[in-house]
This record gives sequence, structure tokens and C-alpha cells, in this order.
Amino acid sequence: MADAALPAADYLALVRRKRLYGAILLVLFIVLMASGFQVADGRNAGSFANGITHVFDFPKEILSEALRDWRNLPGFVVKFFPSLIETLNIAAVATLIGGVLAAVLAVFSTRGLALWPRAIPVFRRAMDVMRAMPEIVVALVLIFLLGGGPVPAMIAIIVHTSGALGKLFSEVAENADLKPVEGLASTGAGWLQRIWFGVGPQVAPNWSSYALLRFEINIRASAILGFVGSGGIGYDLKTALQWGQGKYDQVVAIFLLLFLTIVLVDTFSDKARARLVRGRVTP
Repeated sequence: MADAALPAADYLALVRRKRLYGAILLVLFIVLMASGFQVADGRNAGSFANGITHVFDFPKEILSEALRDWRNLPGFVVKFFPSLIETLNIAAVATLIGGVLAAVLAVFSTRGLALWPRAIPVFRRAMDVMRAMPEIVVALVLIFLLGGGPVPAMIAIIVHTSGALGKLFSEVAENADLKPVEGLASTGAGWLQRIWFGVGPQVAPNWSSYALLRFEINIRASAILGFVGSGGIGYDLKTALQWGQGKYDQVVAIFLLLFLTIVLVDTFSDKARARLVRGRVTP
């Protein structure tokens, strides 16, 4: 009986300890949220309590003008469509190049697969640095060096994509079965052949799925970078907003283009990821 009571007592002690830790974490979270809100509200130019009541004033002004001039929307959709194509091109090229670089970094930073095992920490820290740098900061530096246009935006997205996808690719590669790699090594296959034929077929579905997901993110990123002069439809949106009243129908047309594009890309990529990972298409 004494032996049976010990596990029960240990279990109850463990439950109490977890509850205590959970309560401490909850209190810390509440304290941090409250203090952070007070600091943010104190540094704000206005009062949160007074400003929150006017949060819908600007969207209401935009929509009311767009509804008044709704006949102009189709023409503006056609007008800004080339800028949308430029944004998609930036996102697509950045995702493609960033995905290739991420695959290289992932292989070189994966235990059991790396060509130079001692250099694994170097490649991992390099990906950390790439992920830590926001695209907009990199784009601003490159705009200062190269001038405005889509190239700074593309390079900025490539840097962040390489670090983010490299981390995900590496985690997938670490879970790959090494038996095919060992079998290829026993036949005298080189390192590149072992990676290409032994690891590639295993990781390709998940890598492709992550790359498609990243493409969706990069579309939004390329649109946002347009605000700092990196071209694309984001630059047109910034210009329309700066002109203010009288141009809000253009703002709505741009948002409509972006919304429809993101919905289409999300739908397509979701079905493609489902087919790649699970071998079927979602309904």
C-alpha cells in the first residue's frame, strides 16, 4: 500500500507544481501587458481612450468616397494591374532565389548531412541574422545605396526568405531517414549524390509546401515595401493615400486587387500544399 501511495503523491505534487508555474506565468503576462500598455499610451501623441472612438473614421471616409465614385473602380483596377504584376514578380523571384539559398543553408546546417560538420554553427547563426533583419530595414539601406525600384525590395525579401526557409528546411531535413544516405555511401556515392537521391525525395514535399507558404508572405511583404519606394503596387497605394481626398477610389481599387490576388494565391497554394504533403486536394 505504501508503494502504491508514493506514485500518487508524486503525481499530485507534480500537478501542484505545474499549476504554480502556470499561475506565475499568468501573473507575469498580465503585469507585462499592463505595464506595456501604460508605457505605449504614455508615449502616444494622443489618448488611447479618446482615439479608439475614431478608429473607423478614416476607413469610413475612404469607403464613402469609393461608393460615391464606384464607376471609376474598374478603370483603376485595369490601371494598377501592371503594378500588381510587378509586385507578384518581386515576390516570385525572391521566393525562388531565397528558396534555393535556403536549401543550401539547410543542408550545410543539418546534423548528419552537413559537408563540414564543424561549420554547422556558422551556417545556423547566419540564418539567425537573416531572419532577425526586417525586410523594410534592409530595403531602406539598399534604396540608399542603389536607388528606388524593385531590386532593393527583391534583395531584402531574398535575405529574409533565406533565413526563414533555411530554418524550416533544416528542421525537415533533420527528420529525414538516413538509411538511404548510408546505402548510397556504401556504394561509393559522393556527398552531393547522397543528398540529391537520398534526402531530396524525402524532403521535397515539405520543402515545396513551405516555399508556397513563403510566397504568400512575400506578396504581402513586397506590397508593404512599396511604401518605402521599392516599386510595385505598394508604391501606388502610398501615392494615392498621400493625395488624400479625391483619390480614395484609387485606394479602394488597389486594396481590391491585393485582396483578390491574396485570396487566389492562398486558395491555389493551399490545394498545392495539400497535394504535396498528403497526396490529395482539399475540398
